Amino acid sequence: MVFLKEILTDIQVKKTLTRIAHEIIERHNTLDEVVLVGILTKGLPIASIISENIFKFSGQNVPAFGIDITAYRDDEKKALEGLKLEAELSNKEVILVDDVLFTGRSARAAMDAVMDLGRAKRIELAVLVDRGHRELPIRADYVGKNIPTHKEDKIYYDSIKNIVYLKENH
Repeated sequence: MVFLKEILTDIQVKKTLTRIAHEIIERHNTLDEVVLVGILTKGLPIASIISENIFKFSGQNVPAFGIDITAYRDDEKKALEGLKLEAELSNKEVILVDDVLFTGRSARAAMDAVMDLGRAKRIELAVLVDRGHRELPIRADYVGKNIPTHKEDKIYYDSIKNIVYLKENH
């Protein structure tokens, strides 16, 4: 039997991303070298919202860019053709942003992509939802909500409605 339930409303997502923005401001002495890099496709809208929130609360512009990690995934090997990012990442404090942290493989692929684009001073990870079940030793520095799930379940972030859903498959 399959169940689909709303686990984070639009208001809860907004509050969560506001809190993450505050945490980023608090943990960095200066935001001058901070860059948000959203993992396409769901991480970029989240990174953009966090960037807007950081500006609202600190007055500093922290740019948000998207990165396509398809070529770096270990389950979808593709040629590394034209990896581009409209930002210089060398000596920057890069905060990777994604909707859901699950096995850690997307985060690993994103770190590889960032390292190919320049040697970042530091790489951190911000996620809206951490659902556990890691296959790699990766943890997020900024977590919106920890949601324990069964391995077969799915978490969906609807970036249009700004809502998170859980699809239970057990």
